[in-house]
Amino acid sequence: MGDADRWRALRRRRAAVEQGEEVRRRPRGGPEPRGPQPAGRRAAPDLGLLTPLQGLRSLSLADNDLAGAFPDVSPLPALRSLFLSKNRLSGEISDGAFAALRGHRKLDLSNNGFTGPIPSSIATSSKLLDVNLSNNNFSGPVPDATSGKLVDVNLANNNFSGPVPDGLQNSGAKLHVEGNKFICGTQDGPPCPSSPPPAKSSSGSMNVLITIAIVVVAIGALLAIAGIFAAIRARRNEPRYAGGTETLGGSPDAAAAKAIKITSAPAVKIEQVTNKPSGMDGGLVTPASAKRGGGGGRREDHGKLVFIQEGRARFGLEDLLRASAEVLGSGNFGASYKATLLDGPSLVVKRFKEMNSVGREDFAEHMRRLGRLVHPNLLPVVAYLYKKDEKLLVTDYMVNGSLAHVLHGGTSCHYDWPKRLKIIKGVARGLAHLYEELPMLMVPHGHLKSSNVLLDATYEPVLSDYALAPVVTPQHAAQVMVAYKSPECAAAQGGGRPGRKSDVWSLGILILEVLTGKFPANYLRQGRAGRDDLAGWVNSVVREEWTGEVFDKDMRGTRSGEGEMVKMLQVGLGCCEPDVSRRWGIEEALARIEELRERDGGGDDSSTASSFVSDGEPAMAARHGEPLSHSSA
Repeated sequence: MGDADRWRALRRRRAAVEQGEEVRRRPRGGPEPRGPQPAGRRAAPDLGLLTPLQGLRSLSLADNDLAGAFPDVSPLPALRSLFLSKNRLSGEISDGAFAALRGHRKLDLSNNGFTGPIPSSIATSSKLLDVNLSNNNFSGPVPDATSGKLVDVNLANNNFSGPVPDGLQNSGAKLHVEGNKFICGTQDGPPCPSSPPPAKSSSGSMNVLITIAIVVVAIGALLAIAGIFAAIRARRNEPRYAGGTETLGGSPDAAAAKAIKITSAPAVKIEQVTNKPSGMDGGLVTPASAKRGGGGGRREDHGKLVFIQEGRARFGLEDLLRASAEVLGSGNFGASYKATLLDGPSLVVKRFKEMNSVGREDFAEHMRRLGRLVHPNLLPVVAYLYKKDEKLLVTDYMVNGSLAHVLHGGTSCHYDWPKRLKIIKGVARGLAHLYEELPMLMVPHGHLKSSNVLLDATYEPVLSDYALAPVVTPQHAAQVMVAYKSPECAAAQGGGRPGRKSDVWSLGILILEVLTGKFPANYLRQGRAGRDDLAGWVNSVVREEWTGEVFDKDMRGTRSGEGEMVKMLQVGLGCCEPDVSRRWGIEEALARIEELRERDGGGDDSSTASSFVSDGEPAMAARHGEPLSHSSA
């Protein structure tokens, strides 16, 4: 019997999918189905009827009002994606329920009534990408992650308890555990108890408590003494600056040079810092350096704030010291601080420690080159401070933060397709301008990623941290800059150098990140991009199932632009082509992006979408009352 005959036979027998009962699905808002209805809930589907389809890769029975236990999926060993959300399935799932699946990658069991622990065959799967178990009654501890490819893990609104394993929290996956009141040890949740509470009993227990208290007090005293010595030593070793702007000349007044204390530089969390006079632990200025002013010493010991933007109001280093400050973050290059001048604008001061590859004159010339760049999608460098061991760059502050925070920061606002299209177009225009104005640079940007795309008051994107490769220490650039993670660098023996299309690869990754809402996990690692990067994930999804599954679920009101979204997905994949000779150039990428619109042009884009399903990989769906159907594009 051929595949066509098997499929026709299956369609004739689909009435038996639920153990002999007719599958009836009342359309939303439609009339009740005619004829006698089965009593009680419908039974779970018998997937054994699908055994003839040994090559089935994707199966969706979502939103079909199915009830009963979890179905046996062992007859479908090639299944990679299973969607059973929004049904009434319940009960515990056996540990070996998924053991027969050779390459399971996506699982959605959300909005059912499953109970018990997570099956071990899920927890130990090495190829899983997305797991959605939200809105069930799963319980027990959260297992650690064994798959290094996890992108999205949703365990929200269950009854899990105990700590979330470090391996899962550090896997780079987008993790959701809200709604589990017994979960502890997460960034936003309560801390886990270090030990069980002491038993209520005899005086022996009281003696133990007294001993523990004495030990804790002694350790606390030792730590306090050690902290004092560490603070004194750090104060002696911290770098010192003095001086005003280059145009003002001379030294700042000692009485006016009040310092602000920045206590820490967390990676993401923004912390308000007071502007009371004290030493600045972040290494900007100390009272001693302010008191010394600008007199005496070698030139390298007394840097000056140099302005490179014409027509900008001048301010001195002492003005920054008097400003209120916030720690914005600490990245691979250094810490960033927001400084709001008295009766003036808010600025960002970024501190770089790995810029020692060029001398003062070459550094100044490169800064002047950047100062001549004028484009609405480029964040201008306002001023800089040169020191032998570190540099400060001063830029304007963007009120809406970074694109990375918008996409992954847990904000409640939803960015629809028109907003994301606007952001992608602005990024592409800014990058193209860098290619045009800086032809002498192999990588005009070099560090293009979502955290270096800022949004102004109108949500227009501006690129930051661009064109810094010539002044960054080569070893540090190879370790952290995004362009060095491109496939051409990863393929070279011992790590290669990026080329003229490496920034285009970074643009493609960013486009896919904006469309999917997925964070490119390879940026978190200090190595090279691998087979599990975002582009590889998107390619695997569009080959194995519907293209629509790729797009971020948080996009709203985009139905009229689905065809344009698919075209943008093609642009992203064209920019991410691993073969440099086949990868698009910046001119072609920009031209394709500029052609896209917020709404489809009236044509039927279904053929475009279906072209992403490769030959020989059937897909299956049963949604919203539609019968089971099979397609092979």
